Amino acid sequence: MRFPRATRRNVYVKTKRAGERVFDSIERFLWKRLKLRVNREKSAVAPCHERGFLGFGFRKGRMLQIKLSPKALRGVKHRIKAISRRSRGVSLEQMIQQLNTYLRGWMQYYRIAETSTVFTDLDSWIRRRLRCYMAKQWIRNCHTRYKNLVAMGVYEKDVRPFAASRKGPWAMSNMKPMKVAMPNRFFEKLGLFSLSNQHRLVGKTS
Repeated sequence: MRFPRATRRNVYVKTKRAGERVFDSIERFLWKRLKLRVNREKSAVAPCHERGFLGFGFRKGRMLQIKLSPKALRGVKHRIKAISRRSRGVSLEQMIQQLNTYLRGWMQYYRIAETSTVFTDLDSWIRRRLRCYMAKQWIRNCHTRYKNLVAMGVYEKDVRPFAASRKGPWAMSNMKPMKVAMPNRFFEKLGLFSLSNQHRLVGKTS
């Protein structure tokens, strides 16, 4: 049997003592039989909820749940930030299409995660990123900001202080006028892919 030089494996046992014994046994076997060395810097005996594996980890509780690893969460946020960066000169519809292409593929891999709140939080964060993108388009011109928000159904009395605000796009994206102008259903109509909705569908069919 052949093994690649860099192979990642997790072995689960009941106690730390058993883990240390199994770790030493595996290390001896790999060296004696296959002449492979275990990378001690990347290997450890630790509780399962402290170790990630291929983008996943476990959340500790009355019952262990599969979750996204911190590295995987940083990775998806980094990619979403790149697609939704404020300086891009594309329409909101084009940006959503590009996000959808990435999110659908990403969700296919991570759909087995059992911590639903992470998908709900990501959906909320993505919508705020998109509101921030639109706020950036309007930030230099108070009149444009005022006119667009009124046209999107925001009351004039709520728009006036917002239009005169000197806050940056990220702060504006979380203000009431932007949320009223672009509520969740606004993005649904534009076809924005919902991670939380897809996760619920996967749960029902599994």
